[in-house]
Amino acid sequence: MQVWAPRAERVRLRMLQHGAAETGAVEDLEMTRGADGWWNAAVHLFEGDEYGFVLGDGDDLRPDPRSMRQPRGVHEASAFVDPASFMWTDVAWTGRQLAGGLIYELHIGTFTPEGTLDAAIGRFDHLIELGVTHIELLPVNGFNGTWNWGYDGVAWYTVHEAYGGPAAYVRFVDAAHNAGLAVIQDVVYNHLGPSGNYLPEFGPYLRDGSRNTWGDSVNLDEAAVRSYIVENTLMWLRDYHVDGLRLDAVHALHDEQPAHILQEIAEASDALSAHIGRPLTLIAESDMNDPKLILPREAGGYGLTAQWSDDWHHAAHVALTGETVGYYEDFAALEALPKVWMQGFFHNGTFSSFRERAHGFPIPESVPAWRLVTFAQDHDQIGNRAAGDRLSQSLSYGRLAVAAVLTMTAPGTPMLFMGEEWGASTPWQFFTSHPEEWLGEAVRKGRTAEFAKMGWDESVVPDPQDPETFERSKLVWDEAAEGDHARLLKLYRSLARLRRDRPELTDPALAHLTAQAGEGAEGSVAGRTFRLGRGDVSVFVNLSDEPVSWRAAKDTSVLLCTDAAVAIVDGRLTLPAVTAAVVG
Repeated sequence: MQVWAPRAERVRLRMLQHGAAETGAVEDLEMTRGADGWWNAAVHLFEGDEYGFVLGDGDDLRPDPRSMRQPRGVHEASAFVDPASFMWTDVAWTGRQLAGGLIYELHIGTFTPEGTLDAAIGRFDHLIELGVTHIELLPVNGFNGTWNWGYDGVAWYTVHEAYGGPAAYVRFVDAAHNAGLAVIQDVVYNHLGPSGNYLPEFGPYLRDGSRNTWGDSVNLDEAAVRSYIVENTLMWLRDYHVDGLRLDAVHALHDEQPAHILQEIAEASDALSAHIGRPLTLIAESDMNDPKLILPREAGGYGLTAQWSDDWHHAAHVALTGETVGYYEDFAALEALPKVWMQGFFHNGTFSSFRERAHGFPIPESVPAWRLVTFAQDHDQIGNRAAGDRLSQSLSYGRLAVAAVLTMTAPGTPMLFMGEEWGASTPWQFFTSHPEEWLGEAVRKGRTAEFAKMGWDESVVPDPQDPETFERSKLVWDEAAEGDHARLLKLYRSLARLRRDRPELTDPALAHLTAQAGEGAEGSVAGRTFRLGRGDVSVFVNLSDEPVSWRAAKDTSVLLCTDAAVAIVDGRLTLPAVTAAVVG
């Protein structure tokens, strides 16, 4: 047994005997200090053995920084997990490449009424019929409390016990692979949560005097901390058979070393992929609009697989809703949607009024379009609204149908947020369950104050600590079979089939993309028209309140439309108000 604890003058391995929580029966073993702050003990632990570390001359037990299971929460003893004991049946699984894929982002706690990994398995048939290829799980690592988005994690190597712990996670990934679904795990390496973070007691995991939006920066100047992160990525990919990682907010990784931590992660992932013989995917969330993340290392990049394109979301959101406040302001420009369609980023060196400076870099034409993950909704863009409202809570069926067409035909790799495919009526709000009263109150007040500054009525902002906020955010599956919900779900399924049938819709070449925009019949932001081309297939969008027509190329036909009144007559394609059509 080893632990990195350079700040400790003494370390004891505390092993809890069966029933120790009630009887207090423990055994302490002095550890020996080795090189570079590593402490060692010659002891063999078995599956389920509970243990922890006592630092210095005190008596407080601390969890293992690399604990894979915290059966009684992040403040208590760790339980030993032996990955070799996992019972896998996915030996035939050869993985899935991201190119041509469809990602489905979900939060285990709100995806099903039960909120567990085992319950989520029961919804795989729905995802398969929808055409999903990759399931992206919001963070599942340990946090204090019962429910949370997962970005307040402090035990990076664990699986949250309320979701089912490590055993349920193995069952989930195994079942996904046997159903033909890849699994991408969202991981957070840019900060730690506010409760249960004992890492600084062990060593300099955090950088003194350096903070980001969410807390103290992780100390990437320390080799052991970098190793802690890289080995965590390998744990998910190797021990849990995960097919990829979504790396949260990589712009908040403060790294001044010659080789960026993202490059180290990519190199380790590529080496593992070569060894196990299946593709492994790394997707960065970044607000930098910098293609360096996804350029090959031979071309000076980090060699990640893909990155999110928030610009696509912003352009689509403005086109669909007409909302132009905050960072949406720049995307009110008529050329916003056509530009991100053809170039991936809207801000690629242009002036950003929100940031008050030039922002972003151009994407080389050699970069395949699928390396950008594109979406009309995601957990951030819904949950970080004051009321956590989805597009379905403010838009008509017609506009939701147009959103579906834009999302599923976009040049990038499309991603859906759970429930989007049927226009879920439920919000997805910001929820926490901090047991500490002071912390819960701080989160509550901070959330309210944040939106009050933007002019929101405080009564609109839900209390994150109220259990009802969490319950309101759970999907209501029965509605998916009703009315316009069922109609929208059918459309998404049809779009997924069309995407598989027409190679133009997965063509990675940026050079094959074209786009035009018009003011439409209204002349307003939400009254615009678009003709968006992908080779021999074109996507026509009319977001105005009047019919609009275009000249149709000879021998083309309507492959899919959101309104039965769409027609090609006498060489002209006519779209009724607020409709979209795919023509080829």
